[in-house]
Order: sequence, then C-alpha cells, then structure tokens
Amino acid sequence: MSLSSPHPAVDIPNLPLAQVVLGALAEADADRPAIIEGAGGRRVTYGQLHALVTATARELAASGLRAGDVVALHAPNSIDFAVLFHACGALGVAVTTIPVLAVAEDIGTQLRVSGAQRIYAAPSLLDTASRGAEEAGLPADAVHRLDLSERELESESGELELAGFDPATTLMALPFSSGTTGHPKGVELTHGNIVANICQVEERMGVDRDDVVIAVLPFFHIYGMTVLLNLALKRRATLVTMPRFDLEQFLALIQQHRVTFAFVAPPIAVALAKHPLIDAYDLSSLREIFSGAAPLDEHLAEAVETRLDVAVRQGYGMSEMSPVSHFVGRGERAPKASVGSPVPNSENRIVALDGREIGIPVEGVSEPGELWVRGPNVMRGYIGNPVATAEALDADGFLHTGDIVVIDPQCNVTIVDRLKELIKYKGYQVPPAELEAVLLEHPDVADAAVIGVPDEDAGELPKAFVVPQPGREIDPEALKEFVAGRVAPYKRIRLLEFIDQVPKSAAGKILRRELRGRDARTPARTP
Repeated sequence: MSLSSPHPAVDIPNLPLAQVVLGALAEADADRPAIIEGAGGRRVTYGQLHALVTATARELAASGLRAGDVVALHAPNSIDFAVLFHACGALGVAVTTIPVLAVAEDIGTQLRVSGAQRIYAAPSLLDTASRGAEEAGLPADAVHRLDLSERELESESGELELAGFDPATTLMALPFSSGTTGHPKGVELTHGNIVANICQVEERMGVDRDDVVIAVLPFFHIYGMTVLLNLALKRRATLVTMPRFDLEQFLALIQQHRVTFAFVAPPIAVALAKHPLIDAYDLSSLREIFSGAAPLDEHLAEAVETRLDVAVRQGYGMSEMSPVSHFVGRGERAPKASVGSPVPNSENRIVALDGREIGIPVEGVSEPGELWVRGPNVMRGYIGNPVATAEALDADGFLHTGDIVVIDPQCNVTIVDRLKELIKYKGYQVPPAELEAVLLEHPDVADAAVIGVPDEDAGELPKAFVVPQPGREIDPEALKEFVAGRVAPYKRIRLLEFIDQVPKSAAGKILRRELRGRDARTPARTP
C-alpha cells in the first residue's frame, strides 16, 4: 500500500532546466543582483547572468559540444560555476560536478565513470584537475581553465537560445553519491528530474524574490545545486556565495549583506547553537534557517531558534531524488525532529524489516520501517552500474532509500537512522543518530559521532567519538553516565574516544567509514 503526498499535485513543465531557471527574464528583474561573491565582492545582475549563460552556451556549441555529451566541473561556489552549469544545460550537455577537495585519483575515477570528455576547473584547482584528467586518460587539451572575469557583463533580454533535445530523457547532472557507506556512484538526473523537484518544493519552501540567501552549501552537491543554483535563482532571490565554510566569514557575510534565508547542514546548526563567536555579529536580518543533508535533532533546532530568534525547519532527500523528497514548508506545523511530509506528485512506502508494509497510524507514530519513494524526481539510475541500479530501484519504480523512518497521522516523517548504520547490540537495534543527538545536548560537547564496533559477545558495541568544546575537559565516565540517564539500557555508550574533528562530507554527512578505520585510543569499555 503506497502513501500519497498530502499536498495537491503541481504542474511540471517538460522544459530544459536553464529555461525554467533563467528563461523569460522580466525587465523588472534584469538589474536585480543575482549572485554576489562573498570573497572579493564580484557580482552580476540577472540580466548579466542571462547574457553570460547565453554567450557561453554559444561558445560551447561552437567548440563542438552537443546534447548528450558530458563535461566535468571542478570549482568552488562562484558566478563562473553558475554560468557554465546553466550554459551546458541550455545545450543538453550533462555536468558531472566534482567536490572541491577531491584528489587527482578521485577525479580520474569520476571522469572515467561519467564518460566526461572535458573538465572545466577553477584556476586554483587547475593542477589537480589536470592530474585527474591524466589519470582518466584524457588529453591535455581536455582540461579548460574556468575564468570568466574578463567577460563583458552587458545585460540582454529575451529567451535563452536552447538546443533541441528532450528534457524528459536528457541528462542534466551526474553528481556522485557521497560514499558515506560505500564507493561513490554516478547518479543520473535528467532535466525532467531536476525541474520536477524545483516544482515540488518551490511554493512551500518560501524563498521569495526579495530574499538574500547565503550560498554556503557547495554547488557541486545536489542539495546546494537544487536549492541555491536552481530554486533561489528561479525565484529571483540574491545569492551571496562562499567558496568554503568558514564560521567567521559566514557570520560577517550575513551581517554585511543582511542575509534573510540560510540553507545549512547540521554542523553549521551546531555552531549557531553553541559557538561563542555568534554573539559578536548582528544576525537580526536572518528570518529562516533550513537544514538538510542529515537529521537535525529537535533540541538543537530549538536551541538555534531561541538563540537567533529565527524559524528553523528541515527536510530530507538524497542525490537519487534530485534531492528533496520531504520537507517542512513555511508556516507548517510539524514536530521539530520531523523532516516533514512527502513532496507533491510523490508516493511513499514504509516497509518493516520483515517485509510488511506499514500504514499511517491513527495516533502517535508508526513502527519503524525503510522508506521507499516514487516520483518524477527519482533518478534514472546509476551510470554504468545496472547492478546497483537494480538494487536501489524496484520493478514498481520505488527507490529503496536505506533510511529507517517513522510516520505520524499527518504524514510527517522522522528519520530514525540509516538501515546500514544501525548498531546491533545483543539483538537490539541502536540508532547512532539518537545517541549523537543526546551527546550534543551536553554543554561541553561541540560535536559527536557514533558507530558500531565489532564485539565477540555483544555483536556490536556503540562507540562515541566526541569533540569537546574549546578549553573544556570532559570526564569520559561522566559523559557516558549523562547519556545512560537519557536512553534505554541497551543504547548506552560502551566505548568513547575524544577527537579533534568529526570527519564529514561537504554536505555535512558523517563519514563513518573513516571513523571505523581509526585505532581506538581510549577504549574505556563500560560493561
């Protein structure tokens, strides 16, 4: 039994992404600021952005690129990134986006798997990109310097020039999954997938024409790609970009540009709730914070709301869903721990570990089960990997997310944990995210992550990696007792290790595989 979205269906045009985002530029918007680079202050209006995308698309076509080709883009958040991305989209050329911190070997793998014929790299990343191209066997002339700073920025009106292709079947983006639990895979997202997701979230997300949005999420990740590079620009908001996250610069840019809306990942929310530097800046312009990429604990959300006097909402998604499948819309009532309800035009199934389908409860929340999602935003598949595609997408078109959830009578979903990350302690299932949320409630804990460690007697033991607040010393036994007083006996922390930093992806997901590879320095086992 599938569960339909409680929201009315939306119209989804069969149009190229560039046309949906930047086409039909209104005269009133031509002189409005579209993107301001926080580092350096370079800026473009919507008219100038439109002109740059149009001119760049012509040049790419003249160089021989055609619909169905693939290029790689290796750059931090910038005007140049936005221009090349949408210029490729106008031609039907797919873009595989490469993380800024990727090493040459990773770049080489992504180029091979995606089938990219070229790579465009920011000047600061050109050397690494060149070595990556060499790893992939591409010729030296396949590497291009991404630098539009010398271009004339004259405004143009009218429609974008678009190549003829079918948006429903033509690939637009090939982001690679974060690889938090395994090897990264290239996710095939068509223009139709991404356009559908913009339509599914646009009205309820609440990004308005007069908003100033801090663009700290990386454009190369599907979260930032959709909500910043696509949604915010379609809404004609102003983006203030950051090449990388730096808390002091983040706060200074909010103050300087009177930022009103921030899309963040939980690590930034932790800083906003706990870091003393917050009090040194005027953040009064900030109206809303939207968190994604990983679950946000209700106590942390409430702490941010109280400290900054803002509304904090969250959502859920995956690269494989373009990425948003659930979120709390502006003004909607939902439990703080919830990621909200399914987006319009989508269906869910919640499947127990024994294969039973779980329905919507009359009261309270349902029993836990794996979330399955079907909708126009769900990927075509993993490029060159039919086995992984068949494992993720069933015959009915449902994506098996691997996330364990519960649902309430209003169709609000709460993430319990990753199916593959549940710790099996003496037959009990222990969700790491629950223990991480409890650890973060401790005033002396700056950050935390929990994994399962193999144990001959118990199967697995919950082990916490904890980052203390600067200048604080934490008694490990006292911290374990702090957790023990707030969870069931089988969920207690059995091992604890203090570390300087929790390893995370650019999108803010904990890289548990890196923690599993560490040697335990402070075993301190609790029986």
